Amino acid sequence: MMIIEDKYIKLSIVVPVYRSATILPTLVQQTQEAMIKEGLSGSFELILVNDAGPDNSWAVIQSLAATHDFVRGIDLRKNAGQHNAIMAGLNHVRGQFVAIMDDDLQHPPTALGDMVRALESGYDVCYTRYLNRQHAWWKKAGSRFNDAVASVLLDKPKDLYLSSFKAMRREIVEDIVKYDGPYAYVDGLILNVTQSFTTIDIVHLARYEGESNYNFRRLLSLWLKMATSFSILPLRIATYLGFVLTALSLVTVVFVGGAKILNPEYQAGWGSLIAIMLFIGGIQTLCIGMVGEYLGRTYLKLNGKQQFIIGSTTWQGTGLHEQTRV
Repeated sequence: MMIIEDKYIKLSIVVPVYRSATILPTLVQQTQEAMIKEGLSGSFELILVNDAGPDNSWAVIQSLAATHDFVRGIDLRKNAGQHNAIMAGLNHVRGQFVAIMDDDLQHPPTALGDMVRALESGYDVCYTRYLNRQHAWWKKAGSRFNDAVASVLLDKPKDLYLSSFKAMRREIVEDIVKYDGPYAYVDGLILNVTQSFTTIDIVHLARYEGESNYNFRRLLSLWLKMATSFSILPLRIATYLGFVLTALSLVTVVFVGGAKILNPEYQAGWGSLIAIMLFIGGIQTLCIGMVGEYLGRTYLKLNGKQQFIIGSTTWQGTGLHEQTRV
């Protein structure tokens, strides 16, 4: 898909939307106010991507687009997940710079100006670092684990926090949207195309209304996307475990055989035998599952599973950049 630049649009803001109908009017208002203060009134666009949520978010987006020229809405036919919904928005941006933010107003729109200035200074990507993160303890722990794993699997700089509130230059977006796999992980794609990063500190606000849509299952799914889409290290770890277990098995055979020869009355321990069998069986199952994860993603890509399917937009498509990815 080709993205067409609009010389009048300096900043495109992509927001994946899921069950946030009551928050959207305030989000639009605060974003507009922040852009006016930054002198970007008339030169920004806010792309709201409705990820097929169960509420009336799409109706609200249509209403907002009808009353605000800078609001553009995309409605997905089925739920695609946060990162795939972001990819749908990235495929339709028109600005020189592109920001990604959540729909719950925990990301202050007032920080967008500082992010743009960081990009204007020459950096490719500007991430944000939360000064007072407003998340549950288990989500913080999961993020720390995800951050540590990303440093190993994706060669992420250790001092870089992969926050969901970020901005990037247009050239980076053009490289990112070339990815056509069914399961996108935006931060992995960013790390795959550039090493030019900077970070700004922001105040992480409490959720404006309702509860977070993320749960443990979705966080685990996101981790699997990161682990299996951009690195073969898990497969190598499985191979190393195979070698290690084989060596341990040989050592165990020699030890048990020698003990039996030296002590004919030596009774083998059933408990230790069962424990070893269960351990080896568990490792084998884990490794087979890891291989299956890779094969499954390859199978889905070969069968043309789409990242997202656009049902409708709040504008009339007139160019290649307005078409649905196939």
